[in-house]
Amino acid sequence: MTRSRLVLIAAAVLALLGALAAFWSGPEPRPAPGITLSPDNPRVVAEGRGLYDAQCASCHGADLQGQPAWQVRKPDGKLPAPPHDATGHTWHHPDQVLFALTKYGPSRVIGDPAYQSDMPGYDQSLSDDQIIAVLSFIKSTWPAEIRERHDRMNEQARQQH
Repeated sequence: MTRSRLVLIAAAVLALLGALAAFWSGPEPRPAPGITLSPDNPRVVAEGRGLYDAQCASCHGADLQGQPAWQVRKPDGKLPAPPHDATGHTWHHPDQVLFALTKYGPSRVIGDPAYQSDMPGYDQSLSDDQIIAVLSFIKSTWPAEIRERHDRMNEQARQQH
C-alpha cells in the first residue's frame, strides 16, 4: 500500500471518528415536551398492539412479560429485555423518557455510546405517532392503580419542565 493511500485512509478514519464524536457528544436527544400517551383511545391502542407485535414482542414477549432474569446481565454484559407489564419497571418512567428510550435507544438517551444494549432506537423505522401508539398500547394493559401512579408521575415531570 502506498504512503498516499495510507494518508487518505487515516484521514477518512479521523473524519469518521470526528463525526461520531460530534454526534455522541452533542446534546442528549429529547422529545418535544408535549409527549402524551393515549391508553384510552381504542384506535391508537389497536395500532400500537399491531406495531408492538411486529416490532417489540420478539424480545419483550407477546404478553409483555420480558425475558427471563431481566435484571441480571447476560454473559455479553447486556441486560435481557425487561417486561412492559405491571411486573416490570416501564411504568416507573414518565412518557417523555419512555418515548426517548424507544425513539433513540438507551445509549443515546443516557449519553453513553459505549453502553451496550440490544434495544435499538426506532427513529428510522417508526414515526413519533407510531412510537406513541406502541407506548399507549403498553400502558393500556397496566392495572388502574399503576396507570394512576404513572399519570401522577407524568404530571410531576411536566411541572419540572
